[in-house]
Amino acid sequence: MAEGGCEPVETRKTAARPWEIDDELWARIEPLLPVVPRKPRRPGRKRLDSRRVLCGILFLLYTGIRWDSLPQELGFGSGMTCWRRLRDWNEAGVWQRLHELLLSELRAAVLLDFSRAAVDSSHIRALKGGPATGPSPVDRGKAGSKHHLIVEAHGIPLAAITTGGNRNDVTQLIPLIQAVPPIRGKCGQPLRRPKHLYADRGYDHEVYRNKVRRFQITPHIARRGTGHGSGLGVYRWVVEGAIALLHWFRRLRIRWEIRGDIHHAFVTLGCAVICWRRLRTALCRE
Repeated sequence: MAEGGCEPVETRKTAARPWEIDDELWARIEPLLPVVPRKPRRPGRKRLDSRRVLCGILFLLYTGIRWDSLPQELGFGSGMTCWRRLRDWNEAGVWQRLHELLLSELRAAVLLDFSRAAVDSSHIRALKGGPATGPSPVDRGKAGSKHHLIVEAHGIPLAAITTGGNRNDVTQLIPLIQAVPPIRGKCGQPLRRPKHLYADRGYDHEVYRNKVRRFQITPHIARRGTGHGSGLGVYRWVVEGAIALLHWFRRLRIRWEIRGDIHHAFVTLGCAVICWRRLRTALCRE
């Protein structure tokens, strides 16, 4: 009991919201953002702080709300401001470079395992249509898209591709391998190709098996017409978990963007956020 008969009040630290950028992540993002000089004669209205706008973009990614429904009281600017910055930063390659930077840091922290990789895809609805959409065979022919993902042995996303919902999975096998960026972080040659690649029956085709071998990668692909229980699931489940994490962002559960580059910007940003979570968890343990 405290003096005067009052019990001491416990103070709890309020947990940060997921769209609020911490100082460690901002220190990695800020150098990647392009500098927009102000015109000395006609400076116009001062641009909103980039960190606040990026919080607004992440708010949209996490919540999935409409651009014009972004609450002004949050101080993240208007939805149109966030849309323009997302577009401009995507054109400047910010999201891809951020993803590659975090992958390099994960490798430096010995958190990447390139002994094997796994690929898979998932359908999403595309309610407004647009590029990289098509009649989905799993949604009564409605317009949809596919997220194709390749991950390393622990489920860390290495690259993602968006196609129409009617595209066959196997057609994106080679583009996914080629989309993996060179991952530095240590002395010597950057990592680029895993030693083994695991996939389900949707990728079963001898022509593509031979194409994978040309990259000096050993393919492990389940065959059609055989019973379940091939044993490959113990290695493939990580990519299914990564897709679940990617679609945990509500903006990526349904495709609302007509423009393909805006949607892919959200996909790449989502992959970068997943990488940052893995890296931050490892740094907190040290």
